[in-house]
Amino acid sequence: MTANKTMLTAESKPRVGPGFRLQWEPAQDCHVLLYPEGMVRLNGSAGEIMKRCDGERSVAAIVADLEQAFDTTGLEPEVRGFVEMAAQQNWLRWEPAS
Repeated sequence: MTANKTMLTAESKPRVGPGFRLQWEPAQDCHVLLYPEGMVRLNGSAGEIMKRCDGERSVAAIVADLEQAFDTTGLEPEVRGFVEMAAQQNWLRWEPAS
C-alpha cells in the first residue's frame, strides 16, 4: 500500500499531490518540486517521470512514453518504484482504478 491508500496498478493515473508544484528551475538546471516549506531538487530520471504524472496518463502510458523517448525497454520496475516512493512522500497521488 502507498500513502495514497490505493494500490498502484498499470492503469493508475498519478498526478502531483496537493500543495506541490513541479517546475523546471533554470538556476538549479533541473526539475524541482515546490511546496510551502521548501523545494525538492529532482534528478533527471525523477524529473522525467514527474513531468509525465499529469493525472491523464496511466503508469503504463508513462512507462511506454519514457521507453520510447529514451530508446530503451524494461523501465517499468523503476518507474513503479519511484511513483510508489513519491506517493509515500505525498508528491504524487492517484484515484482508485474504476
